[in-house]
Amino acid sequence: MNFKDKVVVITGGAGGIGKRMTEEFMAAGSKVAVIDLAADGVNPDFFYQGDIADEAVLTRFVSAVINKYGKIDYLINNACLSRKGILSGCSFDDFNYVLRVGVTAPYILTKLFLDYFKEKGAVVNISSSRAFMSQADTESYTAAKGGISALTHALAVSLAGRVRVNSIAPGWIDTTESKWSEEDEKQHPVKRIGNPLDIVKTVMFLCSEDSGFIDGENITVDGGMTKLMIYHNENGWKYEEF
Repeated sequence: MNFKDKVVVITGGAGGIGKRMTEEFMAAGSKVAVIDLAADGVNPDFFYQGDIADEAVLTRFVSAVINKYGKIDYLINNACLSRKGILSGCSFDDFNYVLRVGVTAPYILTKLFLDYFKEKGAVVNISSSRAFMSQADTESYTAAKGGISALTHALAVSLAGRVRVNSIAPGWIDTTESKWSEEDEKQHPVKRIGNPLDIVKTVMFLCSEDSGFIDGENITVDGGMTKLMIYHNENGWKYEEF
């Protein structure tokens, strides 16, 4: 996978998975442009501080990227957040803010960059296993991740022959290098919790021509957790009311 001199745009690239993504693409010789609310913790080739829920910010950011590089190779829509859900009083504005960050911004960025993608360009959207399974009180985040998963295959069909569009659904990814219990590790079929590099490697694969026959797809990267069937009083699992 050769990323030298590729122009990579990453939303939410100042922390967590996005930060590691930025570091790995830069280490591979790419020119990386990041937009994030946070202004510290990352040192890409180009940084733009702003809220991607604001259309004017998106327009200015895209203009700045094109003025600097004149093109784009890969767009990674990574940024999202949660404002919880129905049990915590997530309001109309809260819910729609999360959707603007997690679904609307990826759509608008893809639209604004569309005429500037180089041949064999790619969009990779970061969804979540929350798109198809939930915990209580997570409606804002879950709806955004379900939305980005659906947006992925819609864009892939609309942009067929121009830009490949795929998504990744991470499971439990430790972005804090914390110490977790043996039970936390062993409940994953791979017997460990994920780390940001697990996601970054998949992103880089989906950007590269090694994945040239993959389009409109969602790849779940969760250590097998969403494939594990759970029954009360089996393998140490016990159902309790929450």
